[in-house]
Amino acid sequence: MGKIDGFAEVLRASPQDPKYLLAILLDIQETEKYLSPEAMRAVAAHLGVPESRVFAVATFYGTLSLVKKGRRVIRVCMGTACHLRGAARTLERLALALGVDAGGTTDDGAYTLETVNCVGACALAPVVTVGERSYARVVPDEAASLLEREAAL
Repeated sequence: MGKIDGFAEVLRASPQDPKYLLAILLDIQETEKYLSPEAMRAVAAHLGVPESRVFAVATFYGTLSLVKKGRRVIRVCMGTACHLRGAARTLERLALALGVDAGGTTDDGAYTLETVNCVGACALAPVVTVGERSYARVVPDEAASLLEREAAL
């Protein structure tokens, strides 16, 4: 399924009610790995709302992205507890192992590396998430093994 077919399929399955705007954007991002300008224009037309409203919602929520992400998104918590317990060094090791800086995506499109302000698991700091999986007390020396575990899944 190509880019246009992917979000067109989501729209075909979605009600034409503006109250579903966020849900539709989330579904499109799940399918496409980001929200393209074409997809946002199609959502606006589908719901009968201004494109500016769709863009406002797409840029308001941190979970939505206007930039294509990798198949797996690795997020390193940089909240106070995680930072104090070495998250910055863990981030550096992950960046080195992946060959990208925070915010970047590997050339093969497998991983995107991001930082987040808090994942709400301070007692487990430092925390790294990969998709729906969370890894607790990830120290810099464990960064490479975390990637190996993920690659095996």
